Amino acid sequence: MTGTARDRLVVHVPGKLFIAGEYAVVNPGEPAILAAVDLGITVTLDPTSATREVHSPGYPSLRWMPGPTGIEVAPPHHGSDYVVAALTVVDALRRSRGVPVSAFDIDIDSGLDHGSGRKYGLGSSAAVTVGVVRAVGRHLGLGLSPLEEYRLAMLATISVAPTASGGDVAASAFGGWILYRSPDRDALAAAAAAGRTIDELLTAPAWDRGGILHLTPPAGMGLVVGWTGAPASTTSLVAAVRTAIADGEIDHDRFLSDSRDAVLALRDAFDAGDLEAAQHALRDARGVLRRLGDHSAVAIETAALGRMCDIIEVRGAAAKPSGAGGGDCGIALVGPDFDRAALEADWRANGIHPLPLAVAEREGGRRVG
Repeated sequence: MTGTARDRLVVHVPGKLFIAGEYAVVNPGEPAILAAVDLGITVTLDPTSATREVHSPGYPSLRWMPGPTGIEVAPPHHGSDYVVAALTVVDALRRSRGVPVSAFDIDIDSGLDHGSGRKYGLGSSAAVTVGVVRAVGRHLGLGLSPLEEYRLAMLATISVAPTASGGDVAASAFGGWILYRSPDRDALAAAAAAGRTIDELLTAPAWDRGGILHLTPPAGMGLVVGWTGAPASTTSLVAAVRTAIADGEIDHDRFLSDSRDAVLALRDAFDAGDLEAAQHALRDARGVLRRLGDHSAVAIETAALGRMCDIIEVRGAAAKPSGAGGGDCGIALVGPDFDRAALEADWRANGIHPLPLAVAEREGGRRVG
């Protein structure tokens, strides 16, 4: 980048962890609870450069150009689909509002991967998408609210991954603890394919199926996170569960009902400030995922995730896999007197890597190289 530190616009976007409601949340209107975490990504926009380049570790640099109907890129953007999609939706809004075109470079610095290059499963694609939307929107003076940032990032996301629930997008956009329900993504995709304007898409009735609500956890409650070291593919795991549902191996209505009960019980415990009830609800959510895995023959709770959770349970706290399972992270809700040092020693002895994460607010996320 050529600009000085004063010229550059820098935004920090948190990653996410699913707390409860995984798999069910892909159905419009079904609830999940997530937390934004203070390991995230940093997007730096340099408005003094006219080269229009995007730099991201692990991918070739790409050059973008606003065309008459959208963003054009070179070379082909394999690996940078979410960046291009984010640039595209913001450019559509720029054109709609009559904002002059602008040249800038973007640098993306991700702290959501291990030093080995393996992913933690903290929502890097969603954080990057939100980060690009936020940085470019601020640079162009679009005055985007968190809800508009989420909706733009969500439109970008479903253009790349149509079945994504968007819970990770919402957590990165809003920060903190949230109760999330996904919109009708099929209806949004159909509206986009029908040529609806960006303004029409941002206010489409399909959003009404979803919702985002901030939550306040019980006083003194802590979030503890362990990483198995084994990355998992959310897309393939969700696809396998969908196949099992289509084949009649899962009572889908019963699964949705059980998941909904656990998530809303956790929400109610948060509202009541009741840590014990929150832990009970988290155990119920773990049971929902274990039954889903058993009935679908999908390895949601792997042996490593099972060990991680059981070690915590022996110590009197509550734990479950986070997200689609199959690897990545597990989470626990603990009280203020919980012995984290002893837990971490047990985890390390069993091949689990403690992650020193905290819940992050909207502009959270520490700079990590």
